[in-house]
Amino acid sequence: MSDATPDPKADPAPSRAQGPRPRRLRRGLRVMPINKMIPNMLTLGALAAGMTGMRFALNERWEAAAFAILIAAILDTLDGRVARLLKGSSKFGAELDSLSDFICFGVAPAMILYHWALEDAGRFGWFIVVLFAMCCAMRLARFNTMLEDDKKPVWAGRFFTGVPAPAGAGLVLLPMILSFQVPEGYVGYLQNPYLVSVVLVLCGGLFVSTLPTFSFKNMKMARAWMMPLMIAVAILAAFVVSDPWLALTAILVMYIASFPLSIRSYLWHKNRSTNPEPVPGPPAE
Repeated sequence: MSDATPDPKADPAPSRAQGPRPRRLRRGLRVMPINKMIPNMLTLGALAAGMTGMRFALNERWEAAAFAILIAAILDTLDGRVARLLKGSSKFGAELDSLSDFICFGVAPAMILYHWALEDAGRFGWFIVVLFAMCCAMRLARFNTMLEDDKKPVWAGRFFTGVPAPAGAGLVLLPMILSFQVPEGYVGYLQNPYLVSVVLVLCGGLFVSTLPTFSFKNMKMARAWMMPLMIAVAILAAFVVSDPWLALTAILVMYIASFPLSIRSYLWHKNRSTNPEPVPGPPAE
């Protein structure tokens, strides 16, 4: 009776210390948790909405085109929160979200406005559209690189550098949104190629600017303000149901009005961090 010698080329038995191996449905296929797929589905839904908005613009269905961009913005707001809630954040999802934002809020709004007001402007109108899209791309690239900065203070997370992509898309579509509410005789003034070009350039500049704007997802509020805020949200919700375009216009105007407040708040936090208040020492004897 002889003992069998172990084959040195054979794989060693898996150690329990290494933890359980991921389950496989088939050889070479790993099981992916559903919580990692839901945020990416929302991102792809936003991308589909942005692309559909351009299709509506080709058919001159302007309200449907603007509504498609609004749907894309809502889905873009939800995907990140759902990913954090379900613990489904991933590098793949972050890259997909950035590419979707460029299409939905950089390319789609510019193309919608091009077909709405700038087709007769020729090369000049196309140059403005391309400029806006490039500004959006640079804004997203800067945002992605700033995520890896571990040296920024904690309070800096309450602010964006420049206008975020969804807000910029809403601002640049403001002339079109206003045209849905004014008498037909005034639509031509809002559809003026020079006015639309100025709005595109200004919003593109806000993309790449260093203007500090509020990041509402990280804002904190005193409990005393919670009830008035809930009442205001309820009123706004009723406003949206009764007249959505007027409500959206009011939201965009209030967002623009928040710029001085965000600058003031940013400077206050910055001065406080660079010049901290002295800690009082022990009383003199």
